[in-house]
Amino acid sequence: MVMVAVNEEPSKVQRISSLRRLVPKGVGMFFLQLLLIYGAVVLLAYFFQDRLLYLPDKTSLDQVGHRAQGAVLKLWPENGRGYRGFTPSNSPSPARGIVVVFHGNAGSALDRDYYVQPLQRLGFGVILVEYPGYGGRAGDPCEAVLVADGQETVRMAAREYGVPIYVWGESLGCGVASAVAAALGPAVGGIILLTPWDSLPRTAQAHYWFLPARWLVRDQYDNIHNLRQFSGPVAVLMSDRDEVIPNRLT
Repeated sequence: MVMVAVNEEPSKVQRISSLRRLVPKGVGMFFLQLLLIYGAVVLLAYFFQDRLLYLPDKTSLDQVGHRAQGAVLKLWPENGRGYRGFTPSNSPSPARGIVVVFHGNAGSALDRDYYVQPLQRLGFGVILVEYPGYGGRAGDPCEAVLVADGQETVRMAAREYGVPIYVWGESLGCGVASAVAAALGPAVGGIILLTPWDSLPRTAQAHYWFLPARWLVRDQYDNIHNLRQFSGPVAVLMSDRDEVIPNRLT
């Protein structure tokens, strides 16, 4: 008598067929479509991140000049396309130094004229820096461009005024200010950071928690790293309830 062993375990094909019967028709396609939509959102966030991060005022150069006059400011260091920011039209001698202000990601330097009088009363001159791509200036904003431009602006201010230079950063401008100070070292007398983040990837992840945002952002603006490279005095100002940059990231 010949005995034949029969494998009673279901084959792999049978198990797959059983699983298919357990999953309602269309559910697999639904999850596939959901995955494709999510992937498309991730790609859009990556390729259009600059439009989310940089929100420049597209005012023309002529309009910038008129707005500056209305705010009792003048283009610095010269009129026309070579300008880098604004100084008060009737600026007294900056006895204590120059504060170079790097503004946040939206609007323009002209929107920050409220810094001028308080700092002047303390004996400081003020330069409100305008970024490339903002306020009629040529260029496309990104971290490398803004930091390089900021370094040259601080060097020019030091040569022109011959007094201590302090950098003031506001929001995104904190990343520019800290990077400029880290690069120029002793040329910067001190840093004031108003509502800074620790790094842009962590801040992006906090806002876009449903995306792998920390791995998508190209610009870093890493204030923690930059400040470790700077040995001068640093002051950090933060808000009680900042809706853009949570205090845990400052």
